[in-house]
Amino acid sequence: MCGRYSLTTPLEALRRVFAFEGSPNLQPRYNIAPTQEAPVFRRHPDGRLLCHPLRWGLIPSWSKDMSGAARMINARAETVAEKPAFRAAFARRRCLVPADGFYEWEKLEGGEKQPWRIVIGDSEPFAFAGLWERWEHPDEGRIDSYTIITTEAAPSIANIHHRMPVILAEADHASWLDAEAGADDLLPLLKPNARATGYRVSKRVGNVKNDDVELLADIDA
Repeated sequence: MCGRYSLTTPLEALRRVFAFEGSPNLQPRYNIAPTQEAPVFRRHPDGRLLCHPLRWGLIPSWSKDMSGAARMINARAETVAEKPAFRAAFARRRCLVPADGFYEWEKLEGGEKQPWRIVIGDSEPFAFAGLWERWEHPDEGRIDSYTIITTEAAPSIANIHHRMPVILAEADHASWLDAEAGADDLLPLLKPNARATGYRVSKRVGNVKNDDVELLADIDA
């Protein structure tokens, strides 16, 4: 699964990877957590790639309330095309969720858990395969939310956890956002990323109140 991640890459470095328009005020985020807002890239009907802040934890359009959003932070690749909560978004509302690392907890003997930071290369920016939905709150109005698709873990990090978020190859970004793409085109993209590697980090990352650069440090270095 994916329950925490980071996005600390400077704006212009992100633009070189994603070629989005506009100049959003993106502050470094070291510990993005469920129900928080975070940047998401969506394709406008005119072809532009735009950055918007969306709420992490998908709220299906037919939901009566927001109570289930915290359980909708991830969608399994194996069932995303069929599950009622995700199938409409998978067909029509796909997005890129930018990141430069995510956290996973290794279960140790005695019940303890050790957090690891998983990165691609030297913490280079990448995109999770995401879905988004729009829900109308009776008092607050429109709320756009997103979920991150997960798959089985790559062998390089399977010792930490058996699942991982889908990290799309840069060459597949356009295909993922293609409004005309169908399941036969999209499902093969939802695979483990063999470039993923990890290192151990401080247990401070477990507290959502902690959001600082020290969370990125390798405690074994």
